[in-house]
Amino acid sequence: MDSNTPDELDALDDTVAAAAFRRLVRHLRYRHDAQNIELMGLADFCRNCLADWIREAGYDGDKSAARELIHGMPMEEWKATRQKPATEEQIAAMEASVARNKAGPG
Repeated sequence: MDSNTPDELDALDDTVAAAAFRRLVRHLRYRHDAQNIELMGLADFCRNCLADWIREAGYDGDKSAARELIHGMPMEEWKATRQKPATEEQIAAMEASVARNKAGPG
């Protein structure tokens, strides 16, 4: 099953799902030491993906506004205060993760 295949999760009450989503976003804001490149390398998604996903789900803001909502600050501020330079290992892990995701399950 890929991440877009309907399953029992679709029956989850929207209020519950929204609360869990907000908790995830707040957790990622707190754990700014978990770099986006590391998240991409492990799971092929990051804060920027969440911003894209809320736009795809109907958020009216543009890309910049969506990223600010998820990061809790303007993207430029996030980059200046939270983002560290990516290592070659992190980039390689991210590329491998993206390739696995494109290949599909199993």
